[in-house]
Order: sequence, then structure tokens, then C-alpha cells
Amino acid sequence: MIQTSSLAPLLKSAFDPYFNAPLATWIAFADNCEHVKFKKEEVIKPQNTVERYFYFIIEGSAGIFLWKEHNFVCLDFAFDRQFCSDYMSLLTQQTSPLQVVALENSEMLRMPVAQYNRITQESMGQVLRLVAAESSFLSKQQQQIELLTKSANERYEILLQQFPGIHNRISQHHLASYLGITPQSLSRIRRAHR
Repeated sequence: MIQTSSLAPLLKSAFDPYFNAPLATWIAFADNCEHVKFKKEEVIKPQNTVERYFYFIIEGSAGIFLWKEHNFVCLDFAFDRQFCSDYMSLLTQQTSPLQVVALENSEMLRMPVAQYNRITQESMGQVLRLVAAESSFLSKQQQQIELLTKSANERYEILLQQFPGIHNRISQHHLASYLGITPQSLSRIRRAHR
């Protein structure tokens, strides 16, 4: 089994673009985590449940989904060296309709919500939580703006810039859902890009 504290430099390097916290902060963070693995399509957090963990993806990917009419719609992705969870449920400790699913075989660190809350009440933890929340808010606002102002083709191009090679890692069905289009429309867009 992997020694979680040995992953502190990886956690630090993933967060440094947003805020350069001391390595000791990330060692304390990692020491409160456990190393877990998920198989592709494994449900990490079922819909209509309370989020019990905060995750950091060492390798792999996850998607956040919402049931709409008769299928799940992909709201967001997280990849290697990114944090993920049903953050709304994590913060409120209420059930939510969101489901988190591993989109590839994935290796992650997970921290129970009690430890997450304890660590993020400490002074440096408060800063990290604020920076993470602001970054997430900006990202979701930008995604909503693009959904309302950009064509499907433009949104696909932005997605490829943000996540090079994403079409090799994530199913076309999930990508189309995230872009707000049908898989057939995505096929046409992809053919035009070749």
C-alpha cells in the first residue's frame, strides 16, 4: 500500500497554481487520507446520499452526474491531480441528487468529511478551502457562460484545449452530455475536426 504522506509533494504541485502553501500543510493533509482505487464506471458516491469523503485523483478520472428525465447528465469532470467530490453535499452534509462515478480505473486519496472539516478550520486550511471554492466557482461560471454563448463546436474546442486527449479517456456519451449535445452531434463535430 502506498504511504499517503509521500504524496504530499504531488498535492502541493497540483494546488500551487492557485496558492503556494507550505509542504507541511500538504503532509498534514495527506496524513489524514487513505489510498483507494476504483474501477471504471464504479459509483464513488451514489445519488441521493450524503458525501462522506473528499477526494484527490492521483491517476484516472471521475465525473459528476445528475439524473434528468431518463438518463444521467454529466455536469463536470475531474482528472489526474485534481480534487473531486459532491462538494455541495460535503459542505451541507445533506443528501444531493448528484452521483460521482469513476470514468477510468482510478487511484485516489480520500479524506473523511470529519477530517476535512477539522483541517479546513485551521488557519492555512481556511485559506486553501477559500481558494479552492473561489477557483471552483470561477470555473463553473465560465462553463455556464460558454454553454449559453458558444456554439457546440466552440465548446468542444475549448474542452480539447482544457483537457488534451480527453476523447481518448472519456466516452463519447459522457462528453456529449457535458457539452449539452447528442452523441450524434458530437460525432459530426469530431469528424469536422479531423
